[in-house]
Amino acid sequence: MGAGPCAVNPGRRLVTRRWTRPSGYPAWVTASRSGRRPSTTPRYIAIAAHVRDRILVEQLGPHTLLPSERELAELHQVSRMTARQALSLLENEGVVYRRPPRGTFVAEPRVRFHIGSFSEEVSRLGRHPAAKLLWAEHQEPTPSVRLALQLGDGAAVHVFHRLRTVDDVPFALETTFLPADLTPGILDLADEGSLWATLRDRYGVELSRSTAVLESIVLDDSSSAQLNVRPGSAGTLLTRTTFDAGDRRVEFARDVYRADRASFEVSVDLSQS
Repeated sequence: MGAGPCAVNPGRRLVTRRWTRPSGYPAWVTASRSGRRPSTTPRYIAIAAHVRDRILVEQLGPHTLLPSERELAELHQVSRMTARQALSLLENEGVVYRRPPRGTFVAEPRVRFHIGSFSEEVSRLGRHPAAKLLWAEHQEPTPSVRLALQLGDGAAVHVFHRLRTVDDVPFALETTFLPADLTPGILDLADEGSLWATLRDRYGVELSRSTAVLESIVLDDSSSAQLNVRPGSAGTLLTRTTFDAGDRRVEFARDVYRADRASFEVSVDLSQS
């Protein structure tokens, strides 16, 4: 998940702190110098791991300036092409971003989610969530949506398509389907916050559980433009179904996340297995 220049709020000042040259060399260099068999790990992967560890151990904050390709090549005694591969790997993982000609910087950390309400999860982490409603309408459901919500013939849905942001940075595209008979008048509401909160507070829905499927995807041109990343960037598709206390399906959602901004945490209660 490579965070490109567009992933940074342009109004923020870049921190000019630099990573200082370490006193030692990575394991594969010292091993080869001492006559021991060097690691079989490709050098660019070893360099990327070394940079990743330095960011963690030294607690380098977002937008800290990192060594250039030339500096990394000299430090690790490799070619600039190998150093470039290491930085590209880190960029694809979302660990760093590049701002030519200024250099390479530590990226903002991913937001780690449990499967739940976007607004509630982001707020829990002390970040600022927001939503921009792109469109909303009353629809006849497609066969896949009808099946997901287990709707009968003639049933309709209310559909919301929203752009989610965290700290004003585009984060996810969210398409949510709600049974129309359960949510009369919801299209007229101006609130662009949590739909789960709206279901609970306005419609008295007692949410019970949610199931989700996560898939790695490549973002298409339209999604890339809306999420402010390069076309073909990595994304995560989260398909979610939410149930009420009576086990009725009250929400079906397809959410597309920037892979460089979001990670998901799953816990399993082994005592129940």
